Amino acid sequence: MPSMAKPLRQSDYHRFSSATPIVIDNGGSTFRIGWAGESDPRISFRNVVQRPRHRSTGETVTIVGDHHDPALMRYFDCTRTSYRSAFDSNVVYQYEIMEYVLDYAFERLGAGGQVDHPILMTECICNPMSSRSKMAELLFETYGIPSIAFGVDAAFSYKFNQQLGICNEDGLAIYSGLSTSHAIPFLMGEPVIDACCRINVGGYHVTDYLKQLLSLKYPNHMASITWEKAEDLKMEHCYVALDYASELQLFKKGTKEAEEKTRCWQLPWIPPPQEEVPSEEELARKAALKEKQGQRLRDMAAAKKSIKISELENELRGLEDLLDQLEELDDHEVSSFLSRNGYLSTQEIDSAINRVTQSLRKAKGENDENEDRLDASPAEKYPLINVPDDMLTPEQVKEKRRQIFLKTTTEGRLRAKQKRFEEELQREKQNQLDEEKRLENPELYLEQLHTKYKELSEKVDQRKRLKTNGTRGNGNQNSSGGVGRGERLNAAQKERMRLLTTAAFDRGKGEDTFGARDEDWQLYKLMSKDGDDDDDGQEDEAELARVTSRLQDIDPVFVPKPEMSPFQGSGTTELPRLRPLSAEDYQIVLGIERFRCPEVLFQPSMVGIDQAGLDEMVGISLRRLSSVDDSVKDRICTSILLTGGSSLFPGLDARMEAGIRRLRPYLSPLKIVRASDAILDAWRGAATYATSSQFSSQTFSIQDYYEKGENALREYQIKYSL
Repeated sequence: MPSMAKPLRQSDYHRFSSATPIVIDNGGSTFRIGWAGESDPRISFRNVVQRPRHRSTGETVTIVGDHHDPALMRYFDCTRTSYRSAFDSNVVYQYEIMEYVLDYAFERLGAGGQVDHPILMTECICNPMSSRSKMAELLFETYGIPSIAFGVDAAFSYKFNQQLGICNEDGLAIYSGLSTSHAIPFLMGEPVIDACCRINVGGYHVTDYLKQLLSLKYPNHMASITWEKAEDLKMEHCYVALDYASELQLFKKGTKEAEEKTRCWQLPWIPPPQEEVPSEEELARKAALKEKQGQRLRDMAAAKKSIKISELENELRGLEDLLDQLEELDDHEVSSFLSRNGYLSTQEIDSAINRVTQSLRKAKGENDENEDRLDASPAEKYPLINVPDDMLTPEQVKEKRRQIFLKTTTEGRLRAKQKRFEEELQREKQNQLDEEKRLENPELYLEQLHTKYKELSEKVDQRKRLKTNGTRGNGNQNSSGGVGRGERLNAAQKERMRLLTTAAFDRGKGEDTFGARDEDWQLYKLMSKDGDDDDDGQEDEAELARVTSRLQDIDPVFVPKPEMSPFQGSGTTELPRLRPLSAEDYQIVLGIERFRCPEVLFQPSMVGIDQAGLDEMVGISLRRLSSVDDSVKDRICTSILLTGGSSLFPGLDARMEAGIRRLRPYLSPLKIVRASDAILDAWRGAATYATSSQFSSQTFSIQDYYEKGENALREYQIKYSL
């Protein structure tokens, strides 16, 4: 089968005799393989498989474990695949994946297609018969091994620590792994299978719970909180609280002890570059450069203005020459001369001369005669306005319409200018009056100004809220405090609705003749009028802006209210203002998560699993030892061994002791010990067991497999006390 990279092979495979067993610790988290009698396994890797496709060729490759070159992964598409495990709750059920793992392990150990060594493989307690038989079939049929032996990983770990003097011959092993935890009592050095206990809670659930808590707490950093990083944070910072409720209260009060127990994980963060204050030389250089650029733009503008003035002067001289030539022509030659030059009448040439003259004066910066002569009579500026159309030629009629348009726009412009001038005078007068009031009594004036600002702001907000409620439900009273449809309409809007209803009712009586009479168009004009009080609203907003500006000038502590958006209700709070990000925004703080996640081992209901905890498993296993007396149970409780990868949490032994004491009689003996190496003791115990001279009698050979079949494995069970 194709693989991404050829694994590094062990070079001493052929130095071992065919009688030397191969020891395999097939854990749900890590796969370990090595030789019997050695202190450490030769090869260890994560017990997962990934099968991505090559981006260019589309070929599927096999990646075993997580030790691969990141530089090569960019050539593969990993978006449609993920890591897959052969285990389900510590039981192998995906043997296709298991075959990939064994191929990779034997290849790295140095074996070829044929493995001619006995194999001792670990399994979980009470492993199903189907799983054991399929594993034997895979090893016998695919690799041709001579014999195989299956043993419980927790039992090997307990026996290895018994040899080291850590635990006694009678005792209890609490093994907490990746996805399951077991409690196995031992009598006379042998596990009591009928009294063992298992829960489907392990280190995976602790890591997953930690990842969920951090993702909910820091949703902006979910991409950084990967499962692998959560696993590292769990192993580095998590601990088991002696009293979970008391520890929660400690962090709730925020005491100094809680601050000392808090840990912080800093994400990668690059501070923004700090702008340095420019020196005087730099400021002078920039000012000189800016002045040079400004002078260049001024020169370009002056040159452009000079060119425009010369063009207008040439155009004006050409028009004046046309007038001079017209004076020398006879009356019957004028029409043909004008058509040759593109003009229809003499008035059109005069209008062109006036237009060019005004443009020339504007280009030179001179005042316009029309603006200077405000008192000039319209008859002098627009001589054709009062002349009837029947007395004018078609060309003069066109000129008359143009003069009417010029007169209308000029008068409108003058009226707007006069209105602005009057408003400015009124504003200055109002400011002068306000200043006199402020000087007479500053405190009273400031109080009145605040009261006026409050009234205007409430009035403007109420008007905006009424307009916004028009897009909501039609009920007379909604949940957000809005009013009904009838209360939102003013008098003009109600009148418009009445007219529309009346017109629709009259039209429904017979033939639709709306629009045939002049009265119908008057009704149409009434219905088309916008009766809303927009003018009043604009005046209020303008006055509110003036009062706000005045308060900002005279009251240093005044803070204007934020403007309500059209979609903002009366109870909605203001969004926080944006601020530059700092290193604190890229910090993951671990507080109660440090002990809350390992609490899953004692309270599986926190993650939705209705099972017992680690301390309760001990009581269940002891109750199942119904055939032994209390003295034997007391002897078992003096040798409780904690092993497995999930037993490494600090404080686990103290918490287990406190939990078990509540289950045991008063003053009964109790001793909890930790394994010498909770992770590798299972493999080391199996490697020590495989060196025994009686190991060959504990194996299941390939001849037994072919002669007796898979059913013989049902009765197979090794003896751990060799």
